[in-house]
Amino acid sequence: MKFGKTLLATTALLATSCLAQAETRVTYKSAKSTSSYYQMGVQIAEAMKAGTNGDIIVTVEESQGSVQNVMEVKGRGADYVFTTPPSLVSLAQGGKAMFKDKGHAKFADIRALFPIPSLTMHFVMSSKSGVTDFAGMEGKSVLLGKGSFGAREGAKYLKLFGLEDKIKLAEVEISNAVPALKNGQIDGFVTSGSWPAPNVVEAAASTDVHILSLSDDQIKQTKRTKLVIPAGTYAGQDTAVNTTSLPVVAFTTTAMDEATAYTLTKTFWEQKAKMGAGAPWWNGVNKELMSNIPGKLHAGAVKYYKEAGFELTENQM
Repeated sequence: MKFGKTLLATTALLATSCLAQAETRVTYKSAKSTSSYYQMGVQIAEAMKAGTNGDIIVTVEESQGSVQNVMEVKGRGADYVFTTPPSLVSLAQGGKAMFKDKGHAKFADIRALFPIPSLTMHFVMSSKSGVTDFAGMEGKSVLLGKGSFGAREGAKYLKLFGLEDKIKLAEVEISNAVPALKNGQIDGFVTSGSWPAPNVVEAAASTDVHILSLSDDQIKQTKRTKLVIPAGTYAGQDTAVNTTSLPVVAFTTTAMDEATAYTLTKTFWEQKAKMGAGAPWWNGVNKELMSNIPGKLHAGAVKYYKEAGFELTENQM
């Protein structure tokens, strides 16, 4: 009997060990815990667990930004997945801008997996302000916020379009943009949330707003990627809005094995529709966004894309 109990205990231990080995753990480095991108990370983690029956467990880590995510490649291993604009990966691999004199051999090993919702510029003005184009913003009170991509990009656009020093910059936190707009404290605000952006949804639902559309010439001036927000995305938005975006992609490195990269990529695309049902910003992710990935994809991702009939460029393979 004693031998039998020992045998059973050993068998149970081996079974547990096999299960533990079958489970793959991945770290997903996203953004600040208060951001939409952190929420996306949580949604991806849930989708991976559901789509692989628990074979892949994703742990979401808070980050202070995209530059940090890239820099951490230096000390991370095969389980590391992170999000950042592809342009930052190119800068890191070229040792330029914020990566000057901070280069590392591991930067050359960065590989893309799949696109996620882009940072999308929204210029939201109250209908009461009467502003329907950028020229009309002159003399109005506009909230840009501080420190964020949206704030920096918004300030850049205002300068490009000849509005620098011609508008009143509101001293209000971006988190208070909607109530400030509603009570007339500001005429408009700028945000870069992925569409549909939660704060723009809230603003459009609580007061009449107009989301400004950029002309093709203005989009060229910004040197950003054109993005069209479909009509009906926000309450009262009867026409499509032409704006700009900064593509964001989930990356890993060649340290990740091909099977894991393949499963992560395959599961992402297979679960995307379900994610979109609960969070509409996933509905803006489609095959067309693959063109926003200028560099190499992970070999495991390439395997999936070929099986699924995606058209890839030579650079991506």
